[in-house]
Amino acid sequence: MCLFINDEQAILEPHNDILATALVVIGFVIFAAVMSKAYIIHDEQSYSIENYEEASRIAESIASWEDLQGTRSDIISARMLDKISDPATDNETHELFFSRFSPNSDFSVDIRTDDGRHHWTIKQNKTQPGGNVVAASIPVTIEINPAQYTSGTITVRIWKRYI
Repeated sequence: MCLFINDEQAILEPHNDILATALVVIGFVIFAAVMSKAYIIHDEQSYSIENYEEASRIAESIASWEDLQGTRSDIISARMLDKISDPATDNETHELFFSRFSPNSDFSVDIRTDDGRHHWTIKQNKTQPGGNVVAASIPVTIEINPAQYTSGTITVRIWKRYI
């Protein structure tokens, strides 16, 4: 028994070290891939939550903007929407509409009546949304003319600007 423990003529088997090293490397690569995927998913979801809140704030701001108000402060005027929607007939108001918000965020606004008869799209520029698009909607009342009101929805779409 002592001969086995004290035997210095043993043969070194390098193939066992290579196999063990390969398994460790493969394990590390799999761990890194799983962690990076988890980070990417977390980043996308946090982006979505933050921009949903931002889209919601923009929609609320649009609904309460004084220049869009109809005969009452809680009603949006279809006549003003016609002026600033694409193509805008009142470029000054259209520019004023977007100057109220951060120039770093790209967004578009869709306002439509629930019956589907009227639809307005307000875009800052002609670029199409790219990447993740996050949207938020709020209900509003739209004044078609002084005698006719209808319910509608403001939808704000925000997308990430890639540089």
